[in-house]
Amino acid sequence: MSEQAVAYLELKAAQNLFGKAPTALEAGEREHVRKMAAKQFSLEARVLAAPEARDAMVPRASLDAAMEEIRKRYPDEADFHADLQHNGLDEAGFMDALERELLVEAILEKVGTRAAQVSDIDVELYYQYHPDQFRRPETRRVRHILVTVNDDLPDNTRPVAQGRIEAIAERLARDPTRFEEQAMKHSECPTALQGGLLGEVPRGQLYPELDAALFEMKAGEISGILESPMGLHLLRCEGITAAAVLTLQEARSPIRTLLEQRRKRVCQGAWVKQLLNRA
Repeated sequence: MSEQAVAYLELKAAQNLFGKAPTALEAGEREHVRKMAAKQFSLEARVLAAPEARDAMVPRASLDAAMEEIRKRYPDEADFHADLQHNGLDEAGFMDALERELLVEAILEKVGTRAAQVSDIDVELYYQYHPDQFRRPETRRVRHILVTVNDDLPDNTRPVAQGRIEAIAERLARDPTRFEEQAMKHSECPTALQGGLLGEVPRGQLYPELDAALFEMKAGEISGILESPMGLHLLRCEGITAAAVLTLQEARSPIRTLLEQRRKRVCQGAWVKQLLNRA
């Protein structure tokens, strides 16, 4: 059990630290991964031996769901088993190591419940002392039509592309309500399938040439022909959401969740430190 559990931890450490399988590591990387896995195994052993581990368990359904999620990453069962074998594991050992990991997580969650409760005053103080976190920038709901420029393609040389987008602009000048239809027919961006919809866009998200034009437009307005490194564009500003500050009521729930998570981590960290000190 311990051999396969360590192999499992080495596999995770190699992927997390170096993005590689253990067998692909260089000598120095391999040594670092081995030390990390050994340290993690020793820490987990202390967690599992602690009084708080009493009555902790991993429901079979949770274990099966975790295994199924991992299996989905492979094209088929043969690839899954081949990868396990390649990393010094078999299915039974892998499942035992995964259950061990989930059990450690369950024990830490149990310890985390000891964290001090977050009060309404805690939430209100956080809101008052972190105002920048609750400013919502101005956004604009925007659609665009793109015609690319590529002199290697006869239909996309600059003169042809310019003529195509000018023709679209003329049609829209006569009937602006056709923007979505024209995007679906003529735009060379994948957003054509959604009628050119880019969504709610804050400043700085688009190319500078497009961004500058968009944030000068009024709701319902269509831009002139614009050029970016992607090609030639037409933009339609469908609506403007003004900058605002979230109210305390709007921010209360996410603040409470943030503070609860922080306190839980602090509580868990202090408990683990006690385990290490006792050892």
